[in-house]
Amino acid sequence: MENEINKIVEWLQEQVKQAHVNGLLVGVSGGLDSAVVANLIKRACPDNSLGVMMPIQTSDSNLYDARDVIEKASIDSLTIDLTDTHQVMYKQIRDRLNEKEQFNAANDQLAGANLRARLRMSTLYTIATNYNYLVVGTDNASEWYTGYFTKYGDGGVDILPIVEFTKAEVREMATLLGVPEQVVAKKPSADLWEDQTDEKEMGVSYDVIDAYLKGENIASADKEIIERMHQRSAHKRTSLPKYNRI
Repeated sequence: MENEINKIVEWLQEQVKQAHVNGLLVGVSGGLDSAVVANLIKRACPDNSLGVMMPIQTSDSNLYDARDVIEKASIDSLTIDLTDTHQVMYKQIRDRLNEKEQFNAANDQLAGANLRARLRMSTLYTIATNYNYLVVGTDNASEWYTGYFTKYGDGGVDILPIVEFTKAEVREMATLLGVPEQVVAKKPSADLWEDQTDEKEMGVSYDVIDAYLKGENIASADKEIIERMHQRSAHKRTSLPKYNRI
């Protein structure tokens, strides 16, 4: 895995050269994947890398972990609190829909959560423009295959350095990179609402998804969940449908 880490660092450096940019930035959430990417971009661009924290009603524990990741990686950082921005924007949208009596309460939680991810994406690109940096994604192989990311949110990035690695492999990278132990050990969560975890929301564990991706036998019920998520999220991994003029 040390060899893979070195290859990723070289690949990141090559992406910077090819894009004619100054460096790299990533949103740091306090989770495993963004912690690994923060360390990778720091290695690739020691003097031109940035970790951006963007709390939106974020739990104190995740804020602490994000700060700890930043400190341990010795990466330059910036904090943009988007809580009020999200509240004002989503209230405007919800109020206008209520006026038309078309607000769908059943989709309220998901719509609000996706808006958080998209506000963060917009923030990262605005900051990236300021520094002339690339926005680096944090999706791993398990998230990418199942589509467990927000289209034009955390899926809206320039490059994906760890998308070929399972969650277990990313955890192995984290240990080698010196990511804080509590971040390596914590349950994966997008911190979208109280007690939310990735695995609880998906209905299947990352260990099982990893096993599926490696071609191992898993329970038929788990296989059905994974394949259904993959099929439903196909639009997230492909280019936009285009009308072909004849």
